[in-house]
Amino acid sequence: MDKNYEIDNIDLKIISLLNEDAKTPYTEIAKKVFVSSGTIHVRMRKLEEMGVVKGASLNIDYAKLGYDISAYLGIYLEKSSLYESVVQQLKAIPEIVSAYYTTGNYSIFAKIICKDTNHLRTVLHDKIQKVEGIDRTETFISLEESINRPIQLLEEIKK
Repeated sequence: MDKNYEIDNIDLKIISLLNEDAKTPYTEIAKKVFVSSGTIHVRMRKLEEMGVVKGASLNIDYAKLGYDISAYLGIYLEKSSLYESVVQQLKAIPEIVSAYYTTGNYSIFAKIICKDTNHLRTVLHDKIQKVEGIDRTETFISLEESINRPIQLLEEIKK
């Protein structure tokens, strides 16, 4: 791949359209961007090779599958040097859907999805709090997700 490939307005339009619906066929995107579907394929392949696009994902309503609790967990480490080993252990806990290395009060901030409060308690007590290197945790239960959206890439080009 060309190392000098620069992302342009067409690439940003393609990404924006796929952000709205990752299942949109390339032929439909091509019509909206006014290029050929082959161009969409080539550009998507370049964006994937560059690591800009890392795949597609489903937007799942976990509550409809019986997972009614979304919680956020602030994790304090015994020592910051334990970060890598703690993260490796956290990866083995399926209820943890994301984790971030952060500044501020917590070393790690994680999102967990559970069926109910009993499941949450079990995950916290029997899994997370037994991870070697974790000093303590603080849990925040989400009552509602009000905003979940991708950033508006095309607005940056217009400026």
